[in-house]
Formats: sequence, C-alpha cells, structure tokens
Amino acid sequence: RIHGIRRAAMAPVIPTTTGSAVLIDCGANAECTPEYLLQFAYLGNFYAQRVLNVARPRVGLLNIGAEDSKGTDLQKQTLALLREADSRGDLHFIGNIEAKDAIKGGCDVIVTDGFSGNVMLKTIEGVGSFAGSALKTMFKKNLLTKLAALLVMPGLNEFKARLDPNKVGGTAFIGISRPVIKAHGGSNAEAIENAVGQAIQVAQSGITEAIAEHIDKMQLPTA
Repeated sequence: RIHGIRRAAMAPVIPTTTGSAVLIDCGANAECTPEYLLQFAYLGNFYAQRVLNVARPRVGLLNIGAEDSKGTDLQKQTLALLREADSRGDLHFIGNIEAKDAIKGGCDVIVTDGFSGNVMLKTIEGVGSFAGSALKTMFKKNLLTKLAALLVMPGLNEFKARLDPNKVGGTAFIGISRPVIKAHGGSNAEAIENAVGQAIQVAQSGITEAIAEHIDKMQLPTA
C-alpha cells in the first residue's frame, strides 16, 4: 500500500443515467471505520479526476436517506469528516446519497463500506441481466415485436455494451503503489486486453503520486 493508506479499496466504474460513477469500496473491506471511508473518498476523488477526467468530482456518501440524521454511527461520523474536508476545499462533498439517486447520476464518486458497495454492485448486475432477458422475451413475442426490435437494435446494443463487464476489463484497486486490476473469473480475451489497457491508463494517470502528495489530509490526528 501507499504509505499512510489504511486500506486499499476496490473501485469499479459503474454506469449511471448521465454517464458513470466510481463506487468505492465494493468488496475489499467489509468492515470499515470512518477514517477508512474518509480515505476512500479521497482515493475515489483522485481516480475520477486522473483516470475519468472529471474536473471536480461530486462525492456522495451512500446511505439509506439524504438527511444528515440517517444511517448508523459509521455513516454519521463519516459524514462529519467529509463535511470538514469539503469546508477546506479538499473535496466537493454533496452529502448523503441513496442508491437510486446515485444510479441517476447524482454524484461522480460513491463512498461506502465494502459490504454495502458489493451488494449495490451485484444488484446493478442482476437488474441489468433481468432487463436484458425481459426485453429479449418481449421482442420475440410476434412479428410486430420482432420488427420493432430491428428498429431499436442500435440503441439496445449500446445499452448492452454499457453493462458488459468485458468492455471495462476489471476493477482497479486504489491505494496500492502499483496498478492492480482485478479481472472477473470468467473474463474473455477482450476483457483481459481491456484490463491491461486499464492498468496502463492508471499507471500513466499520476494517481499514485497525487495520493502520496495529499496523504496528510486523509489521516485523522492521533491523540
């Protein structure tokens, strides 16, 4: 790990209504502290800036409601830390965000513990699979629906490509001093090729140097 980083985090880029968002963490750290989540916010922020070219990423804390009073002690304590970071101008923190609003493009970086993040990621994958199967069944009903399918096929193929993990390549581990990309166990040749390209992109982005330069801002003062 980069010196000072408590835990490296998995940060897949997920599709949203308006584009994409970084989901961090999504499985590497099931149990987290507020300091871990604070660091995840910075890691995701730098990834969005350096790799996705988002000039001023909007950072949201995944929660069951947008109000400050929502969530467990973990979310409430993390919320306070992220607001402090926002007041210093270190992050553009927009507050708590629900999963449904995150999917609509409500933020560019979704901060959460690995357990909740993994549940969210698997739900997105499941809904995508369900939607694909439902559309396929609907368009096969009769001649008219098959003709309709031909008309909308370009749009459907574009939608399918956005949900295809092979097009992405893998999930980046952020907080490690060298690029690490986790590919899916069922990855095909296209996915491996894209994962290698992703690793090259991360290596050339300067994200490791940016994290190391700002590490002091990511740590809580010791007693």
